[in-house]
Amino acid sequence: MNLGTFFVALVLVVIVGLVIRSLYKDKKAGKHSCGGNCGACGMCSGPADPSQIHSAEEKR
Repeated sequence: MNLGTFFVALVLVVIVGLVIRSLYKDKKAGKHSCGGNCGACGMCSGPADPSQIHSAEEKR
């Protein structure tokens, strides 16, 4: 392994470590990437809890 390859690998490891650290801190602080509106979620078909359907519609 030459010096350039080692340096690039080291930089990538540091960046990945910082991303993981940031995600961990956000999770620990209660921050979520989800907005909490399951009806507008593109990753699912709707809320997991049927009782949320009415509360989401009432907020509109």
